[in-house]
Amino acid sequence: MPELSLLSSSLRENPPMAKEDTIEVEGIVIKSLPGGAFDVRLSDDFAGEGFMVRAHVSGKMRKHSISLMPGDAVKVELTPYDLSKGRIVFRHKKPPSPANDNTASSRHAA
Repeated sequence: MPELSLLSSSLRENPPMAKEDTIEVEGIVIKSLPGGAFDVRLSDDFAGEGFMVRAHVSGKMRKHSISLMPGDAVKVELTPYDLSKGRIVFRHKKPPSPANDNTASSRHAA
């Protein structure tokens, strides 16, 4: 039975990764692809400038009919096993554009 003790000591030193161990990174949707996939450019602080991943929309986003377009800021979950694929879990709200600002101050400026 020395093989069993070797295996158990190996598992104690290097426990297997949990399924929930994911890396969350911010990114920008670059291109929409067929089959519900998207090319996403990740933020520069993750892996340098211009790191791209292929990502699909998570089930809850699909369930609530949240649409994505190129240029949208998103949060992507990556698995440590394959950093080239991800799951889009959140779309950030776009800030209001100043060109379409219809506040009282802009109406009375004329």
